[in-house]
Amino acid sequence: MSNKNIIIPIFIPHKGCPFDCIFCNQKNISGQIKEMDESQMRDIIESFIHSVPKRNINEIAFYGGSFTGIEKEHQLKFLGIANEYIKSGYVKGIRISTRPDYINQDILDYLKDYNVTTIELGVQSLDEEVLKAAFRGHGVKDVYYSSELIKKNGFVLGIQTMVGLPKDTYDKALRTAKKVVGISPDLVRIYPVLVIKDTYLEKMYYNGEYTPLKLNETVDLCAQLVEIYRENNINVIRIGLQPTENIQENGDVIAGPFHPALRQLVESKIALTAIEEEIIRKKLMEKEDIIISTSKERISDVIGQKKSNIMYLKEKYKYKRILVRISKDKHELYDIKY
Repeated sequence: MSNKNIIIPIFIPHKGCPFDCIFCNQKNISGQIKEMDESQMRDIIESFIHSVPKRNINEIAFYGGSFTGIEKEHQLKFLGIANEYIKSGYVKGIRISTRPDYINQDILDYLKDYNVTTIELGVQSLDEEVLKAAFRGHGVKDVYYSSELIKKNGFVLGIQTMVGLPKDTYDKALRTAKKVVGISPDLVRIYPVLVIKDTYLEKMYYNGEYTPLKLNETVDLCAQLVEIYRENNINVIRIGLQPTENIQENGDVIAGPFHPALRQLVESKIALTAIEEEIIRKKLMEKEDIIISTSKERISDVIGQKKSNIMYLKEKYKYKRILVRISKDKHELYDIKY
């Protein structure tokens, strides 16, 4: 576990959400069947507090449902417990996840009173046809309204999107990303759609009514989305669901582009694209050997999982040898010489 900006996750599966979106089975996605209670919540928080330095714990985060759709009494109970740890100096703030249509000024007022710092909205898409096909129960206008209200009230805004929903296309996904940029969130998550056991999407899949994205399609698309967000200084904090005991192949994932290291595949694709552009720009296609210099943090992205990028470049350009070195300039992306 990294000891930098730790977030303590509290999963409240399907709490506060009366809708059954076609992709959703929060009990399977979160890996948690039992509903969260006060004792369990304290145990989770205490286990983090005793395992990482106090200065590194940033937020307690409520995931897994629409937090602001829970009965207010229960919201305040959970927030009250989290606040005890803020007041004692162990935690800096609180993060919640909710639906765009479950935000208004009254809600934001009491969230502010309880030191909520970050609000993530489950947007999924900014295409009306896609939202309708996913049984979301809200429209694009709800996203714009709630996002503006959240920012106006000084919260950190997160946007969660999905790729590969029914009626979604490559172009629609790119347009959604560009519209998200227009909203100017502080952070984004990208979730490729998986067919999860006991969801409506599972029925559609077995009836031949839905075809999930292939892994290579997902990597290519997500790489483009990440580039769009990076060009606009929006932090992509996650790509793909967190693997759990249930969320894995031969578990509750029936079909879809599941990979335990999807982020690395996407970053490797981004690196490969940049390297190829540099090879072409410098006219190095017919050299025998090349040397790729990059920062220490990008070495694994350049090489690719199981050396996939190196093998691809050797096969395509017939290089005899490719050396990858750490650049003396830690800010350098990719420099290629021969």
